[in-house]
Amino acid sequence: MSQGEAAGRGTTKLQDQGWAWMVLLAAVLLQGLTLGFPCCIGVFFTDLQHEFQASNSQTSWFPSIMVAVLHGGGPLCSILVKRFGCRFVVMLGGLLSGLGMVSSSFCKSISQLYLTASLITGLGSCFSFQAGVTVLGYYFVRWQTLANAVASTGVSLGFALWPLLSQYLLDEMGWRNTFLIFGGILLNCCVCGAVMRPIQLASGSLPQSAKPEEEPGSRAEEAQPSNGALPHHPMLQQHTRRTKCFQVLQKYLAFDIFCQNKGYQIYTIGVTWMMMGFASPHVYLVPYAIHNGVEERKAALLISIIGFINIFIRPLTGLLSGHRIFTGRRIYLYSLAVLLCGLSNFICVISAEFSVLILYCVILSIAMSGIGALIFQVLMDVVEMDRFSSALGLFTIVESITLLIGPPLTGLLVDITSDFRYVFYNSSFFLISAALFMGLSFCALEKKNKLRDASKAHSDNPSRYQYSETSVEPKAENQSPPAVEYITSV
Repeated sequence: MSQGEAAGRGTTKLQDQGWAWMVLLAAVLLQGLTLGFPCCIGVFFTDLQHEFQASNSQTSWFPSIMVAVLHGGGPLCSILVKRFGCRFVVMLGGLLSGLGMVSSSFCKSISQLYLTASLITGLGSCFSFQAGVTVLGYYFVRWQTLANAVASTGVSLGFALWPLLSQYLLDEMGWRNTFLIFGGILLNCCVCGAVMRPIQLASGSLPQSAKPEEEPGSRAEEAQPSNGALPHHPMLQQHTRRTKCFQVLQKYLAFDIFCQNKGYQIYTIGVTWMMMGFASPHVYLVPYAIHNGVEERKAALLISIIGFINIFIRPLTGLLSGHRIFTGRRIYLYSLAVLLCGLSNFICVISAEFSVLILYCVILSIAMSGIGALIFQVLMDVVEMDRFSSALGLFTIVESITLLIGPPLTGLLVDITSDFRYVFYNSSFFLISAALFMGLSFCALEKKNKLRDASKAHSDNPSRYQYSETSVEPKAENQSPPAVEYITSV
């Protein structure tokens, strides 16, 4: 038996069965620990304000930086995964997350909190989550879709449980001791990473330790004769470095797709604009409820209600959108979900009573389920899978910018007006305008493509991509996605 055949059989034993399900359980816990964690920050909002004598805008930078780093660190995480492997990156992320929260319990100013809990913990959560998602692609082949769906339930579980735990610990021992305990809890990401042992591909090589694609080029340079001055010329070396830098940017940030593919361009702009108002209600809902006389425990329960409903609605939304009747039309479902999310904010403006806020959370959770289930599926619809990883890199970095600045700008508006209702007015403006922009733009683009296809009815190779401006060859049905992807969640 050859070495390749032996490696292939060893891989078959590990994939889709046995230890793979332990890895899936670890991925569920990782998503609950990392993506679910930022939702509980609103519970500490008022206490942090009083502790550091900070304004709404200053305090809101704390969750904003954390979420922005969690979303925007994808390309860096992907590079580390290629270099060191998923297991190492998950454990490194757990160590950073725990270290950040432990350090934050000793902070003396809000700016120190930006560095510890926001930047360090956010980066660690990014590493653990995205490397944990990547390793599922190695352990599952036949049941990969099911594995990703099950793993995503960890987000909803974290969204439901973190606020309740936060409020209990805050009441019992204060925010500093709570952050110290959170540091210990987040260290469990290292335990989850230890479960994710490397798996061999059929070729007998470890996917995590695969060498960079630029290596063949470097070997070619090494093979050139060294007796000539040209290979060692400073200008040539500088040109080579620039070329490699451009190749790395092209690999992880698909600027060419953004310029050529109108569908990707519209979708990226629309989602980026949407994120200006998407996160604000999650940050300010608890302070808004407390400001209007709602008991602190009940206010924290509002976030948990959103999480519990997401556990059941998000999988149903994913199944519904996967029906063939919605093929090529998922962008309109996504726009409808964003529109509903924006309209639901007006419920909070009408009244701040607890019963009304519960109704708001129910409707908001349904809309959020649609956004979370479709955001990356729509991206797959508008971009070819062989470029999905690089397209996702640019997509997540751009949206992380507006995720970063959205809540602080909203907080500044609240500081100026002294009225929390402007949080929901502001959020509704960005969400509704983004929904209308994406829906109407894709409708116009679809009509334009239909007219173009009609004019080329006698052409031998008409375009087969609905949202692409350029004609490309259809990908094979059995083409697999890239081995390493960095994926974020809403």
